[in-house]
Amino acid sequence: MNVFSHPEFDHHEHLSFVCDAETGLKGIIAIHNTSRGAALGGCRMFPYASDEEALRDVLRLSRGMTYKSALANLDLGGGKSVIIGDPRKHKTEALLEAMGRHLESLGGQYIAAEDSGTSVPDLKVMGRHTRHVAGVTTRTGFDGQPSTGDPSPVTAYGTFIGLKAAVKHKLGTDNLTGLKVAIQGIGNVGFRLARYLKEAGAELWVTDIHADNLKRAVDEFGATPVGSDDILSLPVDVVAPCAMGAVLNDQSIPGIRAAIVAGAANNLLDRPEHDAALKHRGILYAPDFAINAGGIIDVFYERTGGSPEQIRAHVDTIGDTLSEIFQRSDRTGLPTGEIANELAEERFRKHAAGAGLAPRRLACAG
Repeated sequence: MNVFSHPEFDHHEHLSFVCDAETGLKGIIAIHNTSRGAALGGCRMFPYASDEEALRDVLRLSRGMTYKSALANLDLGGGKSVIIGDPRKHKTEALLEAMGRHLESLGGQYIAAEDSGTSVPDLKVMGRHTRHVAGVTTRTGFDGQPSTGDPSPVTAYGTFIGLKAAVKHKLGTDNLTGLKVAIQGIGNVGFRLARYLKEAGAELWVTDIHADNLKRAVDEFGATPVGSDDILSLPVDVVAPCAMGAVLNDQSIPGIRAAIVAGAANNLLDRPEHDAALKHRGILYAPDFAINAGGIIDVFYERTGGSPEQIRAHVDTIGDTLSEIFQRSDRTGLPTGEIANELAEERFRKHAAGAGLAPRRLACAG
């Protein structure tokens, strides 16, 4: 396995391969950039088909977190971790505790939060052996309701705000009544996004690898269940990928019939050039690291003591950021992902200048 010559290696500051034979733990921790602050990003657990697949994912995800924090104007760096295994079969308290010990050994360079395949209770188990977990504090949430620390509600809300900005820009309306939306992945974030959309009057088509998630969306929202192979090619207004990344690729893009792609999943583009491929087809793409920043904003304020009003106000700026990206794209002819990268770079440099730091260019988020 090549690391420094890996196509997704992007001058990462640190990469750890963690293993614990007794518990079966196998994982990777990637720290991309800490110029703005400690690297913060979720700990994902997924049954990767290979170690190479896990490495590619953690490198892409950690780099994306650097851009996400910069674009959201947060004093955080970018990092991510993955645990190789099926969370429904292989997750144990002992395994999570072993992961916590590995996190502690990094001395705070990387702070873990929940992600796909992990939960707030899981992070609390890791927290028995490390101070460097986030999103685990019970407090009043952005919506005024009690929050366990789970950032999923805020991620979903921010994605909804961003989706509305995309609809306004592409379709010229603030009214979502009758809007047709296909949601790929109806887990913690996708389900909450579906609720926002249903309450706004949208019609929903959904898919998920877990039958219980699918049934819940059908029962509660009257959503239409669809096979996973068909969800991206439905004749809808918006496709919202909210599961795994790299779903926008050579195979899927030619079949997309939606006018907009706006979803919460990370690293939706399989390769950077798929950004231009979407624009060429007239599809408005809401860059994932712009639209799904609600969770990292929530975790940031958990650590800094921000009020629910501050959190909501900051998350609402996701719509403003996306509108700026869409407008620049129209003016310049450049695809929206490339514009989002440029805007993140600008905000990164502005932060460095304000802090009196030597400017450090980020590489393309892809």
